[in-house]
Amino acid sequence: MSTVRRTAVVLAAVSALAALTACGPTEDGAGGGAGGSTASPAKSATPAAPSTPSKPTASAKPSTTSKPAKLPKPSTDPDFDVFPCSTFDVKFTATLAEPTTSSYLLKITNKGTKACRALGHPIVTFGDLDGQATERGTAPGIEDAIRLDPGESAYAGLMGGANDGKGKTVNSIELTMNTESDLEQTPLKASTPGLYVSPDKNSVTAWMDNAEDALSL
Repeated sequence: MSTVRRTAVVLAAVSALAALTACGPTEDGAGGGAGGSTASPAKSATPAAPSTPSKPTASAKPSTTSKPAKLPKPSTDPDFDVFPCSTFDVKFTATLAEPTTSSYLLKITNKGTKACRALGHPIVTFGDLDGQATERGTAPGIEDAIRLDPGESAYAGLMGGANDGKGKTVNSIELTMNTESDLEQTPLKASTPGLYVSPDKNSVTAWMDNAEDALSL
């Protein structure tokens, strides 16, 4: 091929390439020139609806099936809470009743603000002598023991015995109460001038509600 012909072929190819380039897309239009369609901007995502706060869970209701424990009914016995009298509850006196037999009337009086019971026999000791007075007669049970309201008194009869030359004269006695417990008590003292204590004959009655009965046994 001659040089002139090759040159003509090259020029034709360049012209064709230039024509193709002129018809191609431009920088201003992504879809083929300025008149081409443009891509629509992406729609913003619709914001999510705010979440509704959860309601606090109600605390469990207390069970209504369990029944409250029943309290014990108070006793109808007016004496159910009346405790035995001790030496802390009473004041004590001893009065000569019969000189020839050395008999004394013992008297206790409730000095407190609550009732108490005078149980059984008084516990009597004679001055510095060992031992205590012998119990004379029977005493009622605790349910029937004398009830002493504040200011009320109970009585017992103490017999020392006739002077038989075997005993001893004492000028005082000490008394404690029967409480049917191990409660420690302070003995109550009383003066007993000329009280003759015979070893075989001294004795004391149970508590009674009157002086006559206490001295007649």
